[in-house]
Amino acid sequence: MVYSGKVLERIMENCIFCKISRHEVESEVVAEDETTIVFKDIHPKAQTHWLVVPKKHIHSVSAVAEDEWGLVLDMVKKAASVAKRSGLIGYKLVFNVGRDGGQVVDHVHLHLLAGGKMELP
Repeated sequence: MVYSGKVLERIMENCIFCKISRHEVESEVVAEDETTIVFKDIHPKAQTHWLVVPKKHIHSVSAVAEDEWGLVLDMVKKAASVAKRSGLIGYKLVFNVGRDGGQVVDHVHLHLLAGGKMELP
């Protein structure tokens, strides 16, 4: 789904990940730059479970517009950079797409999981 105008504004006002990226909701931020924020998942499925989230609201990987794929690549690059900086050697990167794919929050995000017994989010 692609939203615009007033509908997108309303969604962004209520989106928990948009609120976190605007620092309106507290979270344990691991890293941040102008396009992405990385923070700890509040329901971790591994010893390390971080979410890499674009600050731009995009509903899901299935809703990424042609000109937004660079942002998805930036998310993967940010995950790799933060993992390396944190000394993580092995880790999983997971996108859940749509409700049937396990996506709970309607804002595209990348799970970075490492350490111990891991459950897929």
